[in-house]
Amino acid sequence: MDVFKVGLVVPTLNAGSDINNLLDSLKIQTKKFDKILFIDSSSSDDTQNIIMGNNIPLKIINKADFDHGGTRQLGADFMSDMDIIVFMTQDAYLASPTSIEEILRPFSDKEVGMAYGRQLPRPGAEPIEAHARLFNYADTDNVISLENARKFGIKATFCSNSFSAYRAEALRSVGGFPSQTIFGEDVVTAGRFLVAGWKKIYASKAVVFHSHSYNVIQDFKRYFDIGVLHTREAWILQKFGGASGEGVKFVKSELKYLYKNSPALIPSAILRTFLKYGAYKLGRMEHKLPKSWKVHLSMNHRFWR
Repeated sequence: MDVFKVGLVVPTLNAGSDINNLLDSLKIQTKKFDKILFIDSSSSDDTQNIIMGNNIPLKIINKADFDHGGTRQLGADFMSDMDIIVFMTQDAYLASPTSIEEILRPFSDKEVGMAYGRQLPRPGAEPIEAHARLFNYADTDNVISLENARKFGIKATFCSNSFSAYRAEALRSVGGFPSQTIFGEDVVTAGRFLVAGWKKIYASKAVVFHSHSYNVIQDFKRYFDIGVLHTREAWILQKFGGASGEGVKFVKSELKYLYKNSPALIPSAILRTFLKYGAYKLGRMEHKLPKSWKVHLSMNHRFWR
């Protein structure tokens, strides 16, 4: 791993107190970065001052210019002299001093194009929030390639740029991150990697704290956006399989988890399930909806403007 030149890219917007957790966790890592770049979308709070106060290179862009894929590609271009590029989000922070070391470990295999780490529920996470992380991020590694991708279905492309690492050569080979996607630039890129013959690794010992306490409306909007993504990037479902099977597994697991840990939340979980399903189906037919509706139905409302 020491032979790799490694860079870190973090997009920010009004990071508040989150960014201090991230910065503190970076300072205690056993593996240090050769290059760091924070890209801030014109924050109105103290985010920029905190970043510059820690002597971290900062690029400021207009808030309206933020693009999930395009902004990260801007960071990747800045890291053109790096071998591996790590991406994080402002609300994730490293849970172990060896997390960076562990996410780099898979790249000793020259066929590995990308790796993503394990996300643990943030301290104080509510049961529904916690279960989502426990379901999606197991404590065992896996290796996915085009040869075994069908076994995983849609989850073959699952990953998260809240904590991920890319071989720069591989990222360039697939054309970089897609621009003008509603979100899910990481999923689209993972699919491209697999099709191009690269391996994708889930590195379970590379751990961060990262989870969200979405309310019912936020859940609805997020799943609407997932439906939009799956419609606009239909090749992902065609190549790797649909999302319904994984959804059924999630619901069964969630109800079992809540029954053991917080049965009073089961009615809320059931309601959320129906709303998320409806939102996803609505997103899949977004081409039939007026733009004014989509602005309000979407979590990423700036995408539609």
